[in-house]
Amino acid sequence: MNKRWDLFCRVVDNFGDIGVCWRLAKQLHQEYALDVRLWVDDLAVAANIIQGLDANLTRQQAHGIEVCLWGEDASFLDVTPADVVIEAFACELPSPYIQHMTANKPTWLNLEYLSAENWVEGFHAQSSVHAATGLRKTFFFPGFTDKTGGLIREQSLRTARQAAKAKMTVLPSLQVSLFCYPHAPIHSLLKAMAEGAEPVECFVPKGSYLEKVAAFFGADQIEVGDILQKGQLKIIALPFLTQDEYDQLLWCCNLNFVRGEDSWIRALWSENPFIWQTYPQDEKLHLKKLDAFLGAYEVDSSDILHVFHHAWLDDEITPGLWNKLTQDLPRLQSHAASQTQKFEQQADLAAKLVIFTKHQV
Repeated sequence: MNKRWDLFCRVVDNFGDIGVCWRLAKQLHQEYALDVRLWVDDLAVAANIIQGLDANLTRQQAHGIEVCLWGEDASFLDVTPADVVIEAFACELPSPYIQHMTANKPTWLNLEYLSAENWVEGFHAQSSVHAATGLRKTFFFPGFTDKTGGLIREQSLRTARQAAKAKMTVLPSLQVSLFCYPHAPIHSLLKAMAEGAEPVECFVPKGSYLEKVAAFFGADQIEVGDILQKGQLKIIALPFLTQDEYDQLLWCCNLNFVRGEDSWIRALWSENPFIWQTYPQDEKLHLKKLDAFLGAYEVDSSDILHVFHHAWLDDEITPGLWNKLTQDLPRLQSHAASQTQKFEQQADLAAKLVIFTKHQV
């Protein structure tokens, strides 16, 4: 087995890219005993995700992973490439590092962004030759079918989730978590919750969107620990959560609002209904990604889950629409559980990466 792995990550969208890379690095080390070196270009942001990380140290150990600052190209002049090199999300490796790769010719993988679109199956595991060096790079596409690279899912996840849910009690109010991009129609959603038919406790982890939440209540800002109420809605402001703490939040909520890639897939594994906010793209290509996922999730265009997703992206949340969604939550809960179990039958991303690299030896 290729024991030494290098994983390169640029922090592009707040915590999304580093969140995915850190989960993957931990799983590769913990479940496959691999020596993983994670290169990150912004340790200050990474420190929010990686517990105990010192942003002032350029090299350090964290949870068994060697975390290194991805600095200027000159800093790679003496770096020996690992047996497997993962270039996360087309981040482009440092030039000196690529030159060193010509000596040991490692397995070179470009880990792509997640999509449920049909074309992913045809492009997964396809390769190209790097013009300057002749090295072969393979494009690895995560996805929702057996013909793709799979989804990040730790082997212990199901057991941990079941144990946590077994301890939960039914509460009188609807439990909701909110994690979204700042441009989301936050005001209309909160207004709909406040005017809805049943009480809602909405948990909001610390993030850039809190300013809009504060504005809804006529406040300048919201501090961690604040509890604000209007009508049927109660907002509870949470601190920035670790990945394990965020999983726990998703498991205990009746409905989760998530965004991007990392929180989206963690919501999928929660067995609970969720609303996913896709990252906006030109020409509304993100709507194609949304509809592709909803199709894979077995939701047709007339379903309230489909309608609400599009309303969330089109700034059209109303109290009536919110009431329709919450009234249908028992059915959506059953559907979410069945979909989680369906996707859990497939091999996960880390397993597929390890199997693929074995075949490259």
